[in-house]
Amino acid sequence: MTVYVLVSGPFTGGWVWEETASRLRAAGSEAYPVTLPGIGGPRSADGPAVDLETHIEHLVRLIDGIRTPRLVLVGHGYGLHPVVGAADRRPERVARIVSLDTGLPEDGEAAARSVPDPEARARLANGDGDGDGDGHGDGGDGARTDGAGPGGPGPGADHGWLAPPEPGAWSRWGSTEGVPAEALERLDRLAAPQPVRTLTQPLRLTGAAAGLPTTGVLCTANGSNVDLVQMLVDSGPPRFRALADDRIRFVDLATGHWPMLSAPGELAEVLRRAAAGEGHRVTASGGTHERPTHLLPFLLDVPEVPRERRGRIDLHLPCGPGAPAGGAPRRPDAERPRPAVVFVHGGPVAPDQRPTPRDTPFLLGYARYAASLGAIGVTLDHRLHGLADFALAAEDLAEAVALVRADPRVDADRIALWFFSAGGLLAADWLAAPPPWLRCLAASYPALAPLPGWGAVESRFRPADVVGTAGGPAIVLTRAGREHPAFAATVEEFLAAAGRNGAEVETVDVPHGRHSFELLDPTEESRACVERAMRSVLGHLGD
Repeated sequence: MTVYVLVSGPFTGGWVWEETASRLRAAGSEAYPVTLPGIGGPRSADGPAVDLETHIEHLVRLIDGIRTPRLVLVGHGYGLHPVVGAADRRPERVARIVSLDTGLPEDGEAAARSVPDPEARARLANGDGDGDGDGHGDGGDGARTDGAGPGGPGPGADHGWLAPPEPGAWSRWGSTEGVPAEALERLDRLAAPQPVRTLTQPLRLTGAAAGLPTTGVLCTANGSNVDLVQMLVDSGPPRFRALADDRIRFVDLATGHWPMLSAPGELAEVLRRAAAGEGHRVTASGGTHERPTHLLPFLLDVPEVPRERRGRIDLHLPCGPGAPAGGAPRRPDAERPRPAVVFVHGGPVAPDQRPTPRDTPFLLGYARYAASLGAIGVTLDHRLHGLADFALAAEDLAEAVALVRADPRVDADRIALWFFSAGGLLAADWLAAPPPWLRCLAASYPALAPLPGWGAVESRFRPADVVGTAGGPAIVLTRAGREHPAFAATVEEFLAAAGRNGAEVETVDVPHGRHSFELLDPTEESRACVERAMRSVLGHLGD
């Protein structure tokens, strides 16, 4: 008989698993839906000293009390952190770990890093809980007690609580697609504050559970699927390459981030398949590199140029007339101001990734190439750390452009924006209300509408909806012939809309290129296409 231990994400308890647990039991299994200690706010029996270690110890005691020798541990959202921690303490008792629409955490990683709501993530990073005021509820059965009293933020991450989302805002924590209205109402009513230290305390692992079989259940309406996992594995970073291990399987589930509420029967069946070792194994392709993709060399051999760092942006400056590469930058009093090309990276990019995008060979290569041809190449690190962060990234981009245009060495009336990959969604603002000084908008293998399941992305970030609706700059679009189908579909949607609205788009095709072909496919075909796209962009700037 299979025994499942079901651990949910923040703000919730065993009650979210009721229907799924009932289906599992009806099929002859045992199911233990878990309510972790301290989920209940300032008036709960447990104080705010509850942390991740408290929850791990709670699960270990539960495991020790179950007579069945081997268990399937299921973790959803934050719940995967204590699940992995408990498996590390009792690996001999665990038959399989199931990560439900959640990435496996590593040693030293706090759950706060992967919180999808950017506002909540920022508060956790700043050490702010939700206060220990009077709260809104009475702490009784079924009451909402969020601890957000009139005193505002509490004394900090070590002593606070994080309030659950307000009604209607659960999508900031994951797609609610498929969740019935009555289930959402119950989620609003029963959700309870989360002790902040459960989210901010790093997970400490010995490695004892590293060899355990694992199944990732990917909720496709929340943006995950097997194809995207394969794309991550092929991108090269060791964390993603590890997903190709033979002990790991993946199963797609066509629903949002809360399958125990939106598809409890289907989830129960998927859990039974996972327990049996079924699922898709991702394999590393022959083209996978030893180094992560973002650290591979740029495909063109471009000279270094002077670089200035100003906050989030770097300016790569053309050398003075006749000066060798690395010579003195052009002075505004010695030559007319130059046009600028702002290169906008994709993502999401983990906030602790090093080097940051502007220091990678990719952006350095593009910016230096632009500078070698007489323009000012601009790179920036924007805050696209999660799918809900596009508004933050858009704010960073707007500030960067304003800073660039104010520089006396820049011709403020000759600016181009060049977007890459998922950064293409940030083009929407500039297409919806194009300023006259934006002479060209370029995009390489972009997402030009949110990918399936990217429900956390605000509706404003849909370039395919606004292209050609307000006139606008010249558009140069570089397409990879071996593009991921989900990205390619958004490009076709964009081109169809451009045709309907009379917007002219110059397409540069790389027939044999993949996503990030400048790094993955350094062929003559790829080099020629990069050169063509760059010269086209600079041509629209008057250089």
